[in-house]
Amino acid sequence: MPRATNGPASRSRRKKTIEKAKGFRGRRSKLFRYAKNAVMKAQYWAFRDRKTRKRNFRMLWQQRINAAARAHGLTYSRFIEGLKVCGIDLDRKVLSDIAIQDEGAFKVLIAKAQAALATKPGVPKAAHAA
Repeated sequence: MPRATNGPASRSRRKKTIEKAKGFRGRRSKLFRYAKNAVMKAQYWAFRDRKTRKRNFRMLWQQRINAAARAHGLTYSRFIEGLKVCGIDLDRKVLSDIAIQDEGAFKVLIAKAQAALATKPGVPKAAHAA
């Protein structure tokens, strides 16, 4: 009885890996043994960094909001607290975009946050003076 190696399936599996490694340098794009390791590592990094990208963008939005809020005399945390008190539910991406694109609208949000903080009970008045 002849030896069965499952050749077509093995070849197609290897071919898929080589296709995924297209664009890699040197033997990593041509030889299965090296392409397999390179593709596994690339997929690991891609999965990990999709999470990291979300984290980095949220930090960037917070920094932009903080800079814009401080330009109007309010810190980031006080600004977000004021928005929550007055019931404005905008995510950080939108707030960041407003801070960059539309200065007038951001001033209105700052004013509303400051007014809401001024009426909030249990907050010292010195915190509102800034």
